[in-house]
Amino acid sequence: MNYLNPIFTEKRECQDCYKCVRNCPVKAIKVEGGYASVVPELCIVCGYCVEVCPNGAKKVRDDLAHARQLLTLRKSVFVSLAPSVITEFPGVHSAQMIGALRKLGFAGVSETALGAQQVSAQAAMLLRESPGRVLASSACPTVVAFLQRHRAEDAQLLTGLLSPLLTHCKMLRQAFGDEIGIVFIGPCIAKKLEAAQHPELLDVVLTFEDLRRWLEEEKISPGSLVASSDDHFVPEKSAEGAWYPVDGGMIAGMKSACAVNDSSLMAFSGIGAIKRALDGIQELKPENGLFLELLACEGGCVNGPKVHQRGATVMKRHRVFCSVPTPQVPFPRPPAITSPTTFIVSPVSVVRFPDLQIREALRTVGKSSPDDELNCGGCGYDTCREFGIALITQKAERAMCVTYMRQLAFKKANALIQKMPSAVVIVNETLRVIEFNMAFVNLFAPEKATTSHSMASIEGIALAEVMPFASLFHNVLKTGEDILDRDLRFQNTILHAAIFSIEKHSLVGGILQDITEPAVQREQIIRRARDVIQKQLATTQQIAYLLGENAAESEIALNSIIESISPPKPEEPKESNDWRKLYRR
Repeated sequence: MNYLNPIFTEKRECQDCYKCVRNCPVKAIKVEGGYASVVPELCIVCGYCVEVCPNGAKKVRDDLAHARQLLTLRKSVFVSLAPSVITEFPGVHSAQMIGALRKLGFAGVSETALGAQQVSAQAAMLLRESPGRVLASSACPTVVAFLQRHRAEDAQLLTGLLSPLLTHCKMLRQAFGDEIGIVFIGPCIAKKLEAAQHPELLDVVLTFEDLRRWLEEEKISPGSLVASSDDHFVPEKSAEGAWYPVDGGMIAGMKSACAVNDSSLMAFSGIGAIKRALDGIQELKPENGLFLELLACEGGCVNGPKVHQRGATVMKRHRVFCSVPTPQVPFPRPPAITSPTTFIVSPVSVVRFPDLQIREALRTVGKSSPDDELNCGGCGYDTCREFGIALITQKAERAMCVTYMRQLAFKKANALIQKMPSAVVIVNETLRVIEFNMAFVNLFAPEKATTSHSMASIEGIALAEVMPFASLFHNVLKTGEDILDRDLRFQNTILHAAIFSIEKHSLVGGILQDITEPAVQREQIIRRARDVIQKQLATTQQIAYLLGENAAESEIALNSIIESISPPKPEEPKESNDWRKLYRR
């Protein structure tokens, strides 16, 4: 378990379903020993694996204890509160939430949106100063990690500005001093990456899920609090920065505050949409410049991995945009805080494997030719070739291939059936043979055991054509009740039959053993002798129990009669009693 990475796997809960592999947009999952773990150097901390894991095996590092400790170590700790809080706690007024956070021990609450406003202004300025250039927002840490690690050629598009959160942290430290502590609370897991990369600015990151748990533990209900005059955002309330948590919110802020042309602004949300949007971007040379707002979560941060409920995007967008009315004149700009940074591109090394090596890897899972490549996606990879590469790089295991495991199970079952000395047959709902072994052929169709062609003719044949007991199979098929112990006479032999449902009313299997063979006869005699002995012992024990119970009841009844008809015993002389007392002393 890697506690340094924000996302890890609780192996005891992993169910080898490969949903995390299937949904990870960058395939940052390694399956080893049947467990799926996150590969930190590939992970972009989008949280998709956490969301789709059916058993909750994918966990997010819990930093609540660190936040509590920070309150004891720093004189003043401030909250940077994500603007998506308005959709996460819809029935709670901002003053009530501030009051609840102050009850937890925070010195003040500030809106991350203040940092967003600074970033909007700086991004607009960069766009005006960069004609002919394509710029991509650096507001989303997941998008930044995606470009740095998986699309290094597009990482140069990033504006080089700190994210709204880190810019906000700089603003808070400028306003209240460098010695303060800062805790971000929002819907994002990837913000934990920013805290690790910039510990001088941001101390701890909590999710909305963490906040709910903390409030419950302290028995604080924000919606029931009565706000006081001290329950207000510091150092001031935000304006257009509150639009950031929805896709297009940053662009709306740039247009409102800085009067940027619509044709120079585009917004895309969701890693899949971003992948498709950036294809061929290097060939684009816009005349007036182009700014791309990129958010990893579809619909924006209001659908982040740790919101209470994803979806309802229209309702959330409406609530966000209605929280800050569009002004008739641009919002007044606060003093600018420059926040340039340098994004280190650390691309994942991509090794090109020769086709022969990939073919050899696929051959280990029974795929000998391109025709065997079903590309079903059951393993979590889109194509069999991608799965073959994952096998080579040891990110996947052969057991992940559903087709291979089904074929392997079939081969094992078939080998077991063929090696059984008893006759075995399986029929379908029309009582036609779909599986059998050589012992069945030798017993019921010896004339077809000579050639492989004759053997093949038995498959699909009506059971009644080769054996006289088809009615028993029909009864089991119809009623669903097994026949597990039946002796049948067939020609000069006696067969011990067990006929049972494999799939009720669909598949029926039968095992027939010739008990007239000497070895089988001895086995049957021994088994039946043991059955007789066990039954005799049981009968003897029952008789003994009844006799013992009867004798005990008789003894009780006789003693009762004796006591009732016997004369009372004479009392002992008083002197004798006195003598016994004296003797005891």
